[in-house]
Amino acid sequence: MKKNPLQYALRNGFAWVLSIIMFIPLLLILVNSFKDRVGANSMSMKLPKTLHWSNYATVIEEGKLVQSFFNSLFYTTASTVLGIALASIAAYIFARNTTKLNRFLYFFVIMGIAMPINFVTLTKVMQVTQLINTQLGIIVLLAVMSIPFSVFLIYGFVSSVPRELDEAGIVDGCPPFRLFYSIILPLLTPVIVTVGILNFMGSWNDFVLPLYYLNDTAKWPMTLAVYNFFGRFQVNWNLVSADIVLTTLPVIVIYLLGQRYIISGMTSGSVKG
Repeated sequence: MKKNPLQYALRNGFAWVLSIIMFIPLLLILVNSFKDRVGANSMSMKLPKTLHWSNYATVIEEGKLVQSFFNSLFYTTASTVLGIALASIAAYIFARNTTKLNRFLYFFVIMGIAMPINFVTLTKVMQVTQLINTQLGIIVLLAVMSIPFSVFLIYGFVSSVPRELDEAGIVDGCPPFRLFYSIILPLLTPVIVTVGILNFMGSWNDFVLPLYYLNDTAKWPMTLAVYNFFGRFQVNWNLVSADIVLTTLPVIVIYLLGQRYIISGMTSGSVKG
């Protein structure tokens, strides 16, 4: 079936317009991050006459972003890996063993997508398990919060993988975990990358959980560092803009790398096909 050139052009044009509209706030912050204090107060799109790179040096030094950056990187990486490992195993079991109990457990798990968090109960649990104000506690919380949506996405992808592969692995003598990690998991790479990007972005941008359960400023991620920095320098929009740019840059890099990996995988797959 041939594509309508006009319809194709309208769709692409609409997509470009939406992309530009969503890119404007980031461009506004980027432009003002290179201005001086007076020039950034208006928060306009006017380009600066002189690039003030010292704004970034001030932000890194005064905002303690180096320490908070590595804290955020540690929390997001560890929670993303842990969440994907648990969610992929759970989704595989739910998809392959379609018993009434597993169906109930599957729907029970994905209910977490819509159910609100009871912070009073969660705080009690964190206190009893002595995970409050610890890095391990934040990693576990971020990983657990990502599991419902991750299971939902991976479950649908596992259902499309032929069961004959499982049977062939069992005939060859593969134990259950080796069967999953050696045969099934490599086939789940596209959805794993997608889930990884979403979980990384969600964990990196999370503000509430570290605010409630991290009292030590040395353990703060970048979201809390930005919040604290904004409270101290809220009149200096050039410094605030530079701080926001440094905070969002890792998320943008991870997103672009993940999209490039997915696109290259789809292209190589289509070529092989």
